[in-house]
Amino acid sequence: PTLIFQTYGTIIFMKNLTKNQLTLAVGITALLALGGVAYGSYNFLEQIKVLKADRTNLQAELSTTKDTLLESQQENEILRDRLESEVARNDNLEERVEDAERALGIIVKRQSIDEELLQKYSKVYFLNEHYQPGDLDQIPQKWVAEGKADEYIHGQVEEFLIDMLEDAEDDKIDLRVISAFRSFDEQAQLKGQYTVQYGSGANTFSADQGYSEHQLGTTVDLTTKQLGNSYTSIAQTEAFKWLQDNAYKYGFVLSYNERNQYYIYEPWHWRFVGRDLARDLDRRGKSFYDMDQREIDEYLVDLFD
Repeated sequence: PTLIFQTYGTIIFMKNLTKNQLTLAVGITALLALGGVAYGSYNFLEQIKVLKADRTNLQAELSTTKDTLLESQQENEILRDRLESEVARNDNLEERVEDAERALGIIVKRQSIDEELLQKYSKVYFLNEHYQPGDLDQIPQKWVAEGKADEYIHGQVEEFLIDMLEDAEDDKIDLRVISAFRSFDEQAQLKGQYTVQYGSGANTFSADQGYSEHQLGTTVDLTTKQLGNSYTSIAQTEAFKWLQDNAYKYGFVLSYNERNQYYIYEPWHWRFVGRDLARDLDRRGKSFYDMDQREIDEYLVDLFD
């Protein structure tokens, strides 16, 4: 619009000029027009130069950015590899620490558990006269045979024994303890009485002092409420059948079965050897004295678990 207005104004102005003036005006106007075009062209060329320079700069910056990005990617890959390596080292270290802790735990447990508790004694291994479990608990009188004095058992075995007696009661089986821990001296007195009464025949059913499992505090002689002191006939009862089917679940095994080489068959005599060993013996159809002592010792760490 500005150009049209200027052109119209120029035409009006030129109408009032003489020929010479008109000629001069046309020449001046042409020169001005050419100057304007030249000036505009010059500005346009300068803008093109600026744009080209900007494009060149942008291309250079883009190239630099690409190089920087490539370097960053390479650094990231190096850092990622380092991170993966450190994570792997950390995982390996954690596994080693866990292994060390487990090994230490086993050592601590071994030191805290009496190795005597899984030894073979019946005419095989000897307990000296001073041996006594460090922790003895009195068995609640409810579970002791009528007419019997206080009976004691190893403190860490008591909960397994009580669980077994309570579960038996739930199944209508009235088990009772007729004998539990016996010291070296008590066993000597008992064996002396049997020897006076039965002579050498006492050796078939009674251990000498130092060879009795009862001295460990982990062994009980069981009867029923009905049998009382006549516990030797327990094999003919439902209670014995229940013990055969369930005692291993609580860690107890029958020490002297019908095949044993040490004493007469004693269906009333049950020894705590831990749930793992009792379960494995039951599954394999073996007795405690059938196993090698080294194999038995492997169960010691988890005896009270």
